[in-house]
Amino acid sequence: MANYKRSDARAWANEMLVGCSGVTIPSYSADLKRLNEQGIRHDIQKLVDLGFTYTLLCTEVAITPQENAQFTAWAKETAGDKLGLFFHAGFGTLAENIEALALAEKAGADIVLLSYPSNFWPTSEQEIYDYTKAVCDATDLAVMLFPIPLWGFERVHPQGMSPALIRRLIDDCPNIVAIKAEQGFPHVAGLIETYHRFADEVLISCPIESDVIPLMKFMDMQFSGTSYTQWMGDHFPKTFDLARNGQWEEAMQLHWQVQPARGAVGAATGAYMPGSNYINRAHWKYMDWLAGFNGGPLRAPGGRIPDRLMKVLRQGLVASKLECTSDDDSQFLIGRFPC
Repeated sequence: MANYKRSDARAWANEMLVGCSGVTIPSYSADLKRLNEQGIRHDIQKLVDLGFTYTLLCTEVAITPQENAQFTAWAKETAGDKLGLFFHAGFGTLAENIEALALAEKAGADIVLLSYPSNFWPTSEQEIYDYTKAVCDATDLAVMLFPIPLWGFERVHPQGMSPALIRRLIDDCPNIVAIKAEQGFPHVAGLIETYHRFADEVLISCPIESDVIPLMKFMDMQFSGTSYTQWMGDHFPKTFDLARNGQWEEAMQLHWQVQPARGAVGAATGAYMPGSNYINRAHWKYMDWLAGFNGGPLRAPGGRIPDRLMKVLRQGLVASKLECTSDDDSQFLIGRFPC
């Protein structure tokens, strides 16, 4: 349960939503019939050890609302107050998201990342507003709004979620506390305009590691996430803290050190993302495994990661002088804590 009142959600976020958020993909047993408790606890503890302050508990991996509640409970029990937990509203329908959110809230989630189902096909801003408000009204938790081209809302407005729509939602949903601003991704125009219009009222997050450190020379940001940066070890929390505390030039030195890893991610993602509008979680799970997280199998339906892209990602870490396992790639789908 939240340790703040719904009416105080924005004040809570201003005080507590600080630092960097990773993303935790659940681990499963070898037969894929149940969650892998030891693998999940290992991954949560490793995030704490690396200096992350939040993580998104990813649900776009064939997990049930009840399993997600167990996932959340283990994460909360492992991390305590050292790691905030984002509920990922990534289930298939509005009703299922509301059901899963209620369970996750009881299990210890701290905040919601509001996503939209792949079969949600709005033709007006009012439909987007209605869906968003329904989720916000169903919970006492703080909510992070998430405009991004993944949803396909550009058929309604070129920005996906227009400034006028965001204005309505901020006014009508007091528990919207932050915006993960990726309108027009991979470009930064949506982020910059959202910051200009709304930064005095809610937190604006740039989750893109390659953008946020340079932009912090000109923009005041206290939080970045949710994003898949833990595959670079403690690099991102360390760099973000340097930039936030006035050591921007030192942060930029580290920023350029990891350019090979950044380029490797771009090459791997660019191999599938433009035509699919889909995040391949197998890629992310493998990236985690390279950095010492559990890895292990994911349930169908799901993506695959070919050997050639494994090599690209591995060499990106090595060239950046970041932690990278020497284990053979054949061990990835077994995981570090198989059950």
